[in-house]
Amino acid sequence: MIPADDLVELVSAYNPKSNQALIRAAYNYGRDMHDGQFRRSGEAYFTHPIEVAMILAGQHLDDATIITALLHDTIEDTNASYEEVATMFGEEVAALVDGVTKLTNLQLSSTETKQAENFRKLFMAMSKDLRVILVKLADRLHNMRTIRAMHSDKQVQKARETMDIYAPLAGRMGMQWMRDELEDLAFKVLNAEGRASIIRRFITLQKEAGDVIERITTDMKKELRKHEIDAVVAGRAKKPYSIWRKMQTKDQGFSRLSDIYGFRIITQNEEDCYRVLGAIHQRWRAVPGRFKDYISQPKSNGYRSIHTTVSGRNGRRVEVQIRTQQMHDVAESGVAAHWSYKDGVRGENPFAVDPVKWISGLSEQFDAEEDHEDFLEAVKLEMYSDQVFCFTPKGEVVKLPRGATPIDFAYAIHTRIGHACVGAKIDHQRVPLWTRIKNGQSVEVITAEGQTPQATWLDIAITGKARTAIRRALREMDRERFVRLGAELARSAFEHVGKKSTDKALDVAAKHLRLKDKGEVLARLGSAEITASEVLQAVYPDLAPAQTDEVATERAVIGLSPDQSVQRAPCCQPLPGERIVGITYRGKGVVVHAIDCDVLSDYEDQPERWMDLHWHAGQHRPIYTVQIWITIGNDAGVLGRICTLIGEHGANISDLEFVDRKPDYYRLLVSVDLRDAKHLHRLMMALEAETDVAEIERCRNPEKARVPSDA
Repeated sequence: MIPADDLVELVSAYNPKSNQALIRAAYNYGRDMHDGQFRRSGEAYFTHPIEVAMILAGQHLDDATIITALLHDTIEDTNASYEEVATMFGEEVAALVDGVTKLTNLQLSSTETKQAENFRKLFMAMSKDLRVILVKLADRLHNMRTIRAMHSDKQVQKARETMDIYAPLAGRMGMQWMRDELEDLAFKVLNAEGRASIIRRFITLQKEAGDVIERITTDMKKELRKHEIDAVVAGRAKKPYSIWRKMQTKDQGFSRLSDIYGFRIITQNEEDCYRVLGAIHQRWRAVPGRFKDYISQPKSNGYRSIHTTVSGRNGRRVEVQIRTQQMHDVAESGVAAHWSYKDGVRGENPFAVDPVKWISGLSEQFDAEEDHEDFLEAVKLEMYSDQVFCFTPKGEVVKLPRGATPIDFAYAIHTRIGHACVGAKIDHQRVPLWTRIKNGQSVEVITAEGQTPQATWLDIAITGKARTAIRRALREMDRERFVRLGAELARSAFEHVGKKSTDKALDVAAKHLRLKDKGEVLARLGSAEITASEVLQAVYPDLAPAQTDEVATERAVIGLSPDQSVQRAPCCQPLPGERIVGITYRGKGVVVHAIDCDVLSDYEDQPERWMDLHWHAGQHRPIYTVQIWITIGNDAGVLGRICTLIGEHGANISDLEFVDRKPDYYRLLVSVDLRDAKHLHRLMMALEAETDVAEIERCRNPEKARVPSDA
């Protein structure tokens, strides 16, 4: 057990004005309260609170946080009371200990509804005093460091909870070192073999290439001396989980990954950061698209740094982070830097973020959201988001998650702007609303009076704020229309299995789906927030999966009025299973497009012509023609084998055109009749695996857009 003197000495090193007597008193009180209690490992239980306090002392936190760490389990697990802790150590400490106790009692790995409620409590606790979360994160970190003492099933539960909640929370708060360690410890439990495999490959790589980190560090120091820049250079290999995640995201093997090493350069001042950047880019070739300037555009948690990736020795990519010491302190501590001490003075770092403003900005959009799933989705989107920085036409900076669209931008400006959006310009060029915004781009939102949010925007928007606002507006504005559409979807789905969507059946569905009433079920169904199969599953869990009857052609698309005809757009050839919208033509019916069809941008300023449509749930007949580009080797029997393979997968070739003939290959445009998007995916996977197939691609041609006459 770490003695009190060691903890007091550690705290006094960064805060000579600390109340040593009070810290010792808390140490002795906690030890006495936990006397006779033991951890599963056999150690005295009080070793855990001491380790938590040591972790927080390593972050140079204030006395109240250190004392809270020592006492964080006393009110819950011992005879200590709130009143006694308040009398001995002050109301501030007692409130913090009570807050940690309440968080500890949250079962964050239960059902989604319960989890959403717990997240609300989590944010409420954070809004009162962020130090409650800092203690809880340190508590979880030490528990993960000693997780091997737990039962195996408990290990998996805690590791998954850590990966889903605590690690992203640490990252969102700017404590990247803690996020990395939490993820790696959880990864060790959830996929021990995967982690061990990466470590083995690292060892092999080091044997083959030598100490790459030492060589590159030496090269960088030499380059900085040449430019007379005083800076500290440090390198490291990325954590196993970080590499594993990159392998999964890029679908690459370890040998093909390049940027597995990271280097950090700490300078004397901000000007030197940019001088270092110039020196690095002069010496090594910069990798396009891998530069981020978080100094001029800091993250919301105060993080400032320049990131760049360059091709180092032997063409191996390395990531370089450049920052000052003060920026580095915030990068290490994140929002916690607000409470950190240096030489006995608290919070002098100019880059530290006010935690009250930070948490209010993070939780503002969640306060009004009543739906548990929406709330949970919004929180997770925010927790995992990486940011891009774009500009309004007036030059104001807007921060958005990576992958954000003009819809997200519009709602980030103001909900009213988002609701009225009809189009957008990026760098003065008109673009579709689903365009992904990149760093540094200027975005202009085009609005129109009378415009209202469209259900299809939910497939375009990615931010929690935008999606929440769109859902709320759709419910309020189009509830009656969605109820009617939902009733039709429910009726069709229930009839398909020989049942009726009665009021009683829908009430049962509402109960199982945790919705207010049957009207809410129909409204959600009509707005595509739940599917007909989910409603059916809630009422008839055994019957729904067993249905295999084919969907009748005349009922394939739901959402049309009885007198409307429908035709698939030849430009995108949408298939059952894909998200679709309809464009109406006077007297000519409806043309159905896939949601990502480029042709839809032609109708952005005509929202009154858009229809929310859905494919009928169930198995469709193989009558939907899709064109596929196939490049095959020019050898005897190849074409026959390809045609046989297509037939074996239940697809009919309705047309075949030789577009290009070369001595060694043929390029074909093949029209095949399919059931749905899954059918297409299986067929393309099978063709791609064929040795004689060099290339395969789905054909989509905007020039073939069908515009009925008299449109």
